[in-house]
Amino acid sequence: MREGALAAGCMLFAGYPITPATEIDEFMAGRLPRAGGIYIQGEDELASLGMVLGARPPAGKAMTATSETAFV
Repeated sequence: MREGALAAGCMLFAGYPITPATEIDEFMAGRLPRAGGIYIQGEDELASLGMVLGARPPAGKAMTATSETAFV
């Protein structure tokens, strides 16, 4: 999913490092800025989802991950 999100043009990831989403969060934190995207760590999962929803039109494709699943 992580590489696929980058290949699909994901340019913004906003997340909160909580198990089991920590692996996705760490990957995007290291890889997305090198690909020209933006990584933001929210104060909790709901804040991260709000950032993705608010940034999606200007940022293009955006993604978050929660302890339950990932949303693209």
